[in-house]
Amino acid sequence: MIELTIGEIADITGASPIGGVDLQQPVQGPVEFDSRKVSQGSIFMALPGASVDGHDFVPKALESGAALALVGRTVDAPALVAEPVALSDEASNASAFEYDSEGHGAAVIAAIDALARYNTDHLKDKGMSVVAVTGSAGKTSTKDFLGSVLELAGDIVAPPGSFNNEIGLPYTALRATESTRFLVLEMSARGVGHIKHLTQVTPPNIGVVLNVGTAHLGEFGSREAIAQAKGELVEALPETGVAILNADDPKVLAMQERTTARVVTFSAEGRTDATYYAANVVLDDMTRPSFSLHHPDGVVDITLSVHGEHQVSNALAAIAVGMEAGLSAEDVARAVSGHTATSERRMDVKTRARDRVTVINDSYNANPESMRAGLHALAFTTSHRDNGHSWAVLGQMGELGDEATEEHEALGRAVAEFGIQNLVVVGTGVNQLALAEAADAAGVKTTTVESTDAAINYVDLEVQEDDVVLVKASYSDALWEVADGLLMGETIVDPGKDK
Repeated sequence: MIELTIGEIADITGASPIGGVDLQQPVQGPVEFDSRKVSQGSIFMALPGASVDGHDFVPKALESGAALALVGRTVDAPALVAEPVALSDEASNASAFEYDSEGHGAAVIAAIDALARYNTDHLKDKGMSVVAVTGSAGKTSTKDFLGSVLELAGDIVAPPGSFNNEIGLPYTALRATESTRFLVLEMSARGVGHIKHLTQVTPPNIGVVLNVGTAHLGEFGSREAIAQAKGELVEALPETGVAILNADDPKVLAMQERTTARVVTFSAEGRTDATYYAANVVLDDMTRPSFSLHHPDGVVDITLSVHGEHQVSNALAAIAVGMEAGLSAEDVARAVSGHTATSERRMDVKTRARDRVTVINDSYNANPESMRAGLHALAFTTSHRDNGHSWAVLGQMGELGDEATEEHEALGRAVAEFGIQNLVVVGTGVNQLALAEAADAAGVKTTTVESTDAAINYVDLEVQEDDVVLVKASYSDALWEVADGLLMGETIVDPGKDK
């Protein structure tokens, strides 16, 4: 964050000083909403949560070195009190306001939004570019690719993990400073209007739309509504901006009609009419892709270090951003080829030395599209093991609404279609039952267990040398505990380097 006094922050946010707060004190941030992470000179934003209220931790945050507390109600400490706000209908189902019955959190977030917008506008005037990424799947992987690519051109700020909502976006934006060349942001939504709001906080120069899938279908109601929401990103771009669209997804490609910005496209399926496209895609034994990148100035070969064929599309999106930002094809190719996964629990592939059992930990989240991508990686990796068997350890996919049962039944059939030999379903809810019954009916050896501990015990006893295990579910199922348990205390090797 650029340096501001508390008085200037009060003017920018419309907040009122209480408790004798020193309006002349300079503040450089960063902003934090967890009092345990407060550092010297930071801003503590007090937010109500599911079990605790950040307002109760203001004194602790100030004692830990916070220069400023931004609150939504009066507290017994020096602070700025944000003005009450009325939530729009579009924002009413945003996750940030789930536990905010009194509106105190909404007030704080509105103030932080104003501060983030001020910081962003100031830095854009100094030459910073804002790159925003949205899509039903792949946002975080693409954001991580962008970090490797854009760091060639200067300092970047990007969100840790998946900080992509009404809290995470301004949190990230306020980490940008005078030295920041690129601010890279993920933008997610649970309803129409959410991404529009995020673009008003941090207006983008470059917007990337990856896909329109079924993640959050329960909130949106239809893929058409999801497309409407994702397209809010390109609508926010200025005429001088760049919209980077996935030509392989018709609903994304149609968004070119919704923007006045210059449009470039990318295709992992080899569409030769795309601005950037991949040809001759080949996977190694561990599903690491190689391909020929066709770009406006020629062709260059790329070999990725991350796992899964779906990563080709994510890499192409980052390549398009890098080249449109002025980097050469050769530099971008080296950057994406050298990139390794930086966000945890996303296609994190590890192999145990003692029995060469490979665990594909893709447990951070799940939707129908990413589940199929994971199953493809599992089947392909197993096919390159002479005696290995495939194991899918799966939980439920959340936020699918009325389509949940049908989608889990389809997933069970997909397990069979990919030739997966063993399925372990973790949990005994309606969704898990639908998944297990469909897979069993399709001929897959299926076992249902009640907990992650039970899954660890069962799989560890049953797996044999050279087997491959995929662990995947929505975040709420915490299936990373299974992957962690299977790898605990193990020596890790890369079997692909032994060949």
